[in-house]
Amino acid sequence: MYWRPREELSLENRLRRSYYELLRDELDQFILSYSLKESYENFKNSKLPYPFVERKELKPRARIPKEEFSLHNTFLVIFVEDTIPEQYKKYIRFFDVNKTTKTNLLRSKTLSLGPDFDRSQKFLDSVHFYNFLKDLLPVDYALLVQRDTSQAKSKHRYYISHFHVRVDWPISEAAEDLGRYLRYISKDVYEKGEKYAEDVQKKFFEYYGLPDMIGGRRTAASVAAQYLRRLPFISTVYVSSSESRSLIRYSEHGVHKMVLMRLSASEMEQVAERNKMHLREFKRFYMIDQDGKNGVFLFRVGYAHTAPALPPEDGKLRELKPELFWLTVRSQHILPLPGVWEHPPLRVNLIYA
Repeated sequence: MYWRPREELSLENRLRRSYYELLRDELDQFILSYSLKESYENFKNSKLPYPFVERKELKPRARIPKEEFSLHNTFLVIFVEDTIPEQYKKYIRFFDVNKTTKTNLLRSKTLSLGPDFDRSQKFLDSVHFYNFLKDLLPVDYALLVQRDTSQAKSKHRYYISHFHVRVDWPISEAAEDLGRYLRYISKDVYEKGEKYAEDVQKKFFEYYGLPDMIGGRRTAASVAAQYLRRLPFISTVYVSSSESRSLIRYSEHGVHKMVLMRLSASEMEQVAERNKMHLREFKRFYMIDQDGKNGVFLFRVGYAHTAPALPPEDGKLRELKPELFWLTVRSQHILPLPGVWEHPPLRVNLIYA
């Protein structure tokens, strides 16, 4: 385990983790809405059918159609519990020129900032934070959210410290790092030949729930998630993809993928009945839109790593077997609408039903 569990933290850091998790819960809601709900509205306002994800696309190793949909909101956000040290700038590119200062933001010419720019709105506890975040999300590359250490009184505040953050760690090095951790290699990814190195890199993508050797934001997100394992605190990486039409979240809880899912009338009745809920209540608190006789819902899949994707108990080197699955579906939930307070996620089985 690369991060310290709660019982190994000081009382001060336990409080900070609680604060981080509380802020992350709120961030989850906003990002989920922006990635999926607002993307759906983009298609609807343009009078175009939304490209729903097929259920088979959510199975491990599933093939995803290679088509990008420009109306789907895309972004990459890195949210860390502490502060990334200076020496990590080599591969997580955060510098003075891409700090979220007024001068840098105006220079980027991608934001509609007026002369009354409020510097405090980049803090997560600001009342205007989510308006600021929404302005920044479409900017290329990643946003970095971390702890503010500039002043003693603000050491437990979190803020968007940098924008336009590039993740430049080579995929081969990320795969090599994972391969060593899982004991498939001892030092170098090419130590057993090019074919073996290629297999290790393919399994790296599978480990993070991605198709073979893709590019773009999803690759940057998986590489960032692997790189941040070097730090002794938890981190969360969000990536929204216009190709997979999904929101992927990497955290200490593993891989989660959120998509929009259509349920038939009979499926809606079954889910409501199984959860001892009136159909009207189910639609009110969970349904995004009515699509003919179907309903549109937020659907979350949690994945677990299988034994070949976990470090061996004896710590000995082992041989990679590409045919073995590294991911399995752990959980499936219908999510309440973003911001709904009193209703929990509902367990369902849609992928293999």
